[in-house]
Amino acid sequence: MRAHLKYALELLIVPLAAAVVFFEQILIRMLNAITAVIARWAPIAALEVWLKKQPPWIAVIAFVMPSILILPIKFSAILFAAHHHYAMAIAAVVIGKMLATAIVARLYVVLRPTLMTLGWFARLDTWFFFWRDRAYGFVRSLPAWQKATAVIDRVRLRLVELFSGLFAR
Repeated sequence: MRAHLKYALELLIVPLAAAVVFFEQILIRMLNAITAVIARWAPIAALEVWLKKQPPWIAVIAFVMPSILILPIKFSAILFAAHHHYAMAIAAVVIGKMLATAIVARLYVVLRPTLMTLGWFARLDTWFFFWRDRAYGFVRSLPAWQKATAVIDRVRLRLVELFSGLFAR
């Protein structure tokens, strides 16, 4: 019975976990690249320099602020859903989540040295990344993940060959 339960759980959880890992990696990489470009804009660059000079408690407030600022977008999603505009509600949630993720990821890069001076944050950071890396390792060790990665790599290689051949002249 245990083998059947394990197999059933794998069928339910593994695809979901693999999708989360895949989209998180792609999304975080893409959002980090976009926010790095935006951070070159003088007002944003000046804000980042100012934030780096602030004490840890300001860094914590700045780090938490995007979650609070995104609340109006979440409320708008509820309003859209209440008026049966479900596509708009989903779009609001997705856009809000991507915006908050992009801002928090950039703030993490900028504020991490300051935040790591707080013992509780350093412990939480270490704990989070330990478990995240274990989960990623588990998902990456699955045969389905390895097969999907191989297919994606072959498609990517083929696309590179195709486009490099088109623009070789």
